Amino acid sequence: MKLGSNIIKKITQNPKNDILAGITVSLAMIPEVVAFAFVAQISPIVALFGAFIIGIISALFGGRPGLISGAAGAVAVIFVYMIQEGHAKGLLFDTPVENMGYFYLLAAVVLMGIIQIIAGVFKLGKFVRLIPHPVMMGFVNGLAIVIFIAQLGMFKENKKDVFGQNMRKTVSKELVYNVSDNKVRDLISDTELFSIEGENIININTGETVFIASNDQVFDVKTKRVVFNIKNNGFYSIKDKGVVKSTLQGQKLYIMIGLVLLTMLLIWGLPKFKLTKKLPAALTAILIVTLISIFSGLHSINVGDFIRDGGGAGLNGFDELSSKLNLFDLWSHLPFNLDTLKFIAPYAFLAASVGLIETLMTMNLVDELTDSRGNGNRECVAQGAGNMLSGIFGGTGGCGMIGQTVININAGGRGRLSGVMMAITLLTFILFADKYIEQVPIAALVGVMFMMVIETFAWSSFRIMKKIPVSDAVVLIIVSVVTVIFDLAIAVFVGVIISALSFAWENAKRIRARKRFKEDGTKTYEIWGPLFFGSITSFNEKFDIKNDPNIVEIDFVEARISDHSAIEAIYTLVEKYQAAGKTIKLKHLSEDCKILLYKASPKFKDVIVEAIDDPRYHLAENPEKFTKPLSEYNI
Repeated sequence: MKLGSNIIKKITQNPKNDILAGITVSLAMIPEVVAFAFVAQISPIVALFGAFIIGIISALFGGRPGLISGAAGAVAVIFVYMIQEGHAKGLLFDTPVENMGYFYLLAAVVLMGIIQIIAGVFKLGKFVRLIPHPVMMGFVNGLAIVIFIAQLGMFKENKKDVFGQNMRKTVSKELVYNVSDNKVRDLISDTELFSIEGENIININTGETVFIASNDQVFDVKTKRVVFNIKNNGFYSIKDKGVVKSTLQGQKLYIMIGLVLLTMLLIWGLPKFKLTKKLPAALTAILIVTLISIFSGLHSINVGDFIRDGGGAGLNGFDELSSKLNLFDLWSHLPFNLDTLKFIAPYAFLAASVGLIETLMTMNLVDELTDSRGNGNRECVAQGAGNMLSGIFGGTGGCGMIGQTVININAGGRGRLSGVMMAITLLTFILFADKYIEQVPIAALVGVMFMMVIETFAWSSFRIMKKIPVSDAVVLIIVSVVTVIFDLAIAVFVGVIISALSFAWENAKRIRARKRFKEDGTKTYEIWGPLFFGSITSFNEKFDIKNDPNIVEIDFVEARISDHSAIEAIYTLVEKYQAAGKTIKLKHLSEDCKILLYKASPKFKDVIVEAIDDPRYHLAENPEKFTKPLSEYNI
């Protein structure tokens, strides 16, 4: 009994809060995961199944209880171009393979997981401690803005093409065919291939309509996909830029806005007026708004409508998930060779980096919110294992999700059980409760995410902007902007680099040299400040080799030699003094600095003074001079 009790305590301290928080998060997970599945042009079930695997593995074995992981958009967007290129590569095989980009995705996700496990094993997670606080605040603000912008996409609907499918935005690339007098001709031979009759493009040899022209796009009749753009009297190859969307109009828009505001009001008001303590405010708001939507006949856009409008078939994924268990069939299409590795490696490495950065920074945020500390290296290994298993079983990649994590923390989720419950509930929705979950209004979930954005955004950054150093304020703003425009990894790297350069610049200005003469005519330079690559120019300017006396001492009692640039600067200085026929001595170097210099050159053995009068060691050499008997203290 005691063993079982200990296991439960490791998973959760408060089962009720964790279970309810997990259910709330699973509902908030669906629209974001599905939306990014459409961006990456993969099945929503694939993304949701990946969220289940990554979520449960990281919850059980990760280094941060309460952190929620899933198929995050920050990772999904990295794979978009790879999937498109993978589709094109598959069609060039000796035996063409449709949807080849998906199989490349699985391999990339597995490799991504391996990279993350290696990062955890080599304890690279500790480097998150090098990320300055302004970068952390910029990350939180930038990600909150990204999540807010993503929710605005829910106020749009997909335009339909001539076949009633989602219209694709396509950009023209190379000219493929010439068009003149309604005739389509080969570029090189000028041979007529097709004729244009209205919207129909007919093969002149067979008389069959092979393409349909609509809105400056050419569709293949069999696949119903866009294959060319019509532009400047020619057919051009294309690059897909995603689905064409239009803002909701009229009643649809008003209902959406009304339900979003109602959800936000409930989440704000329920705890404030203590109307419910049994359920998290977010879950209660979702239930209330769902019931209002169903029984009032408002015809609001629900989860099912959202998935089907994006091209999915709904949440019922039993058949699709069953096929994932046939691993041989799942992996038989992928060529296991060096070309595949070269193709997927850059995407896998970038996704692994972005995933770990977002996870570890989200972990830091949870540490602050819960006043506890997680294990970054353990989290790296768990994230990697989750991604590996997800890829092996046909799911997509993911990482820690700041939005869903904040929702979990606010709903009372603190233990591992909250993450486990999220994953199990998500799988239950997919397999058994799809008809019920599909009726949840998207507006309710958007309202939850809007409240999460309000809670996540570091509003204090506006208040402290004038109180912190200018360099820190600049870093905060830049990281926020770069996160929104590019991605999280670039933003963090830029922020750390700027912070490091700013730190180096400020410290470079702190090098000082006090000059004094001894009674015997020896000139002493007392150096104060850090000696490193940024400060060596100022350091060199302190010395007057030509006019200095024959004996010179450099006292390093208040200085430290930090890098190779500093060693080279001292070595060059010593050579210059010796070349001028003058004696130079280096005094009061710390033991680690001496070791560095001795390793650099044997010449330093002649110039470093191993003096016993080092002021830092007086206490150790003659403590009675600096202490008094206990009887003299008022104890």
